[in-house]
Amino acid sequence: MHSHAALILVDVQPDFMPGGALACHEGDAIVPGIDRLLRRRLFKHTVATQDWHPRGHISFASMHAGTQPFQQIPLYGHPQTLWPDHCVQGTAGAALHSDIDWSPVDLILRKGSDPSVDSYSAFRENHGPDGSRPSTGLAGWLRERGVSEVYVAGLARDVCVLWTVQDALALGFRAHVLWDLTRPVTPDSDADTREALTSAGIGIVESAAELA
Repeated sequence: MHSHAALILVDVQPDFMPGGALACHEGDAIVPGIDRLLRRRLFKHTVATQDWHPRGHISFASMHAGTQPFQQIPLYGHPQTLWPDHCVQGTAGAALHSDIDWSPVDLILRKGSDPSVDSYSAFRENHGPDGSRPSTGLAGWLRERGVSEVYVAGLARDVCVLWTVQDALALGFRAHVLWDLTRPVTPDSDADTREALTSAGIGIVESAAELA
């Protein structure tokens, strides 16, 4: 067991799967591997995040007249991608994926519930009206349990997974992406994602090799 490392599973939800409201490229391909990984109980602590938006969330293109999904607008002094309505609280698309046994998970962290602020990272919300990025409390929760290293999988590789590992590193954790257990919104982003990770010193690993 990785006693000083935690597994963070980001937004493995139906709305990010093929046919979902905000489908990631081959998003469903990671589901069997994540289920197998959880059943092996290799980590003393495991966290799952759940995108959990109220209706009318500020990140939804439907809330901004004349815009389209995936368009960027300025918001609070930073670029904001506008998304299709997705992971609306209480809907089937916002549930944790039903083909995974989530019983080994210690903490389910719901994010994106503030209607006026988007939230990609498991550790901090996006920039709000005052320019800050409020903490989700996850860093403190992990430190209290002796965690110094995180392995991150889930969706989407080029958004919420990327922001999560970048914040983990900035907050003092050693950080790794389980590349084979992530998928992007679009594979066109993979080269840029790899460059962002490697230039920051974040590990890119394959689950079978790293966790054998």
